[in-house]
Amino acid sequence: MSSAAFRTRSFRAAYDAALGEWPGPVEAVDLPTPYGITRVNSCGPADAPPLVLLPGGGATSLVWGAVAAGAARTHRVHALDLVGDPGLSVPAPGRAIRSVTDLVGWLDAVLDGLGAQGPLTLGGHSYGAWIAAHYAARSAARLDRLVLIDPTQVFAGLRPGYVLRALPVLVRPTPERLRSFLDWETRGAALDPAWLRLQDESARFPAHRPVTGTRPDLAALATAPGMRVDVLFAERARCHDAVRAARAARAALPGARVEVLPGVGHHALPLTAAEEITRRL
Repeated sequence: MSSAAFRTRSFRAAYDAALGEWPGPVEAVDLPTPYGITRVNSCGPADAPPLVLLPGGGATSLVWGAVAAGAARTHRVHALDLVGDPGLSVPAPGRAIRSVTDLVGWLDAVLDGLGAQGPLTLGGHSYGAWIAAHYAARSAARLDRLVLIDPTQVFAGLRPGYVLRALPVLVRPTPERLRSFLDWETRGAALDPAWLRLQDESARFPAHRPVTGTRPDLAALATAPGMRVDVLFAERARCHDAVRAARAARAALPGARVEVLPGVGHHALPLTAAEEITRRL
């Protein structure tokens, strides 16, 4: 079954319920790109500086709802569903995103479609931060600011124990496995029920192999003229050692602002630390 065909009534109901918690009004746009249709959920003043947000793998754009509630006071927030991931973006037949170059081309097309001009802030969480860092290393001229929120595979690798725990969810996801994994990773943090319901539905999506590869060119990020870089790590993340990752980030990007957010885990960070993230934005 294709990902387009999988957008069932129950998934759409869960998606719409989570989107209904966003600050209104929300403009939902399906932007054509060479790699398919990209769903963008936007809010905030139309003439405010643009803030483009990429979610972690499998999280959908709606993980940014709590952040958007604060950021929309000062920015035009654009949150994207990743093409191929759960969400309302639809890959183009025969034109899958298979490389970092494809990801950069896709994001360029999205920004063009949004008419997003500088000063542009690009933010990403987890895998979305990996994409954002690769994009900034290659297209820094388009960005005024880069915000990496607990980035994975950028400054540190994944802990083996985390990978082993995540493997069943990646190989054969079910709502029950996903809930158990989130409860373990967040250490039992209270999560938004509407978002959890959407995650249950997302677990039933057809398997999708995300683009992976080398770490972004940190030297290019460090020397990009005029681009501010902020990196926020989750102190209680199980995917990597936040203190060591922060130390590596400071060494690689001496001009960046690097912080470790206390008391929070990795996967639901945009939900559980929305106020702290918004304050830094």
